[in-house]
Amino acid sequence: MLEKVDQQWLRSFHCVYENSSFKKASEFLGLPTSNVSRHIALLEDTLNTRLFNRTTRKTSPTPAGSQLYNRTHPLFEKLNDALNDVTHHSHETFGQLRVLMPDSPQLASAVVAFCLAHPGISLCCDTSLNPNRDLLDGFDVFLSFHRGSLLDSSWIAREIARWPSVVVAAPNLLRSYPQPLHISDLPNLPCISSLSVLGGSPWIFKSEQGETVTQKVSSPFRVNSGQLAKQGALAGLGVAILPLEFCQNEIDSGQLTMLTLDHMPEDLTLNAFYSSQKHLTKKVVAFIEHLQTSMHDLSQD
Repeated sequence: MLEKVDQQWLRSFHCVYENSSFKKASEFLGLPTSNVSRHIALLEDTLNTRLFNRTTRKTSPTPAGSQLYNRTHPLFEKLNDALNDVTHHSHETFGQLRVLMPDSPQLASAVVAFCLAHPGISLCCDTSLNPNRDLLDGFDVFLSFHRGSLLDSSWIAREIARWPSVVVAAPNLLRSYPQPLHISDLPNLPCISSLSVLGGSPWIFKSEQGETVTQKVSSPFRVNSGQLAKQGALAGLGVAILPLEFCQNEIDSGQLTMLTLDHMPEDLTLNAFYSSQKHLTKKVVAFIEHLQTSMHDLSQD
């Protein structure tokens, strides 16, 4: 019987079973929904039994489907562990590496350098500033920017880089409003916030004791771009939180004024996440360590 069953059929079956959806399974596998449906149909025909009950609203396993999953899932886990062990203990970093990350010139340079240093790596990279956590299971690593504490997740986080940040505004904007001294004064000024990344609003600060403090602000200019945020601040469109390294020249030249408030903004961090349910392969370890070194070196330049 085993020789009659294609492994990809079983992989599609497991994915549909675990997601209770043909559409979500196809997104996870990177296949058209029609392919996943065909795999299930071929598997059902070969086994001469129905594995899923399908309606317009719900996909649920039949008793035969549940039995097949429960019997084959441990075997798939053992096979996956065996293959990962071989990769982990290999002297070479090789294999397909699927990465989701922000579209950043510095990150792009680091990733290209990693691939040059490890020609055995086959890279599949997608870019997103605000990754949808429902569609992350197909990736080995995803990278994202954060301020403050990370949300609880089944993913393991490793910090790649950290940038102390400051609150800045153009001098002409500050001449139109009373000088803010406390973060509670910020709602009286127009502020530049992120559209969806970094939590948008409220802004996140830290007390002298290191505790997180939040402050709601009014944001007529909301963008998912550090460059746009800085340009908007330079133009006087609003107050912005920017990494100090990113706007030091403008502060030194007087184009931007750094505000001294009762709380400092939380640092901007870049974090790498990988699944806690996956064996941490050599390629993932090497990739994360390479990013940490590369981003540290860039900050020293």
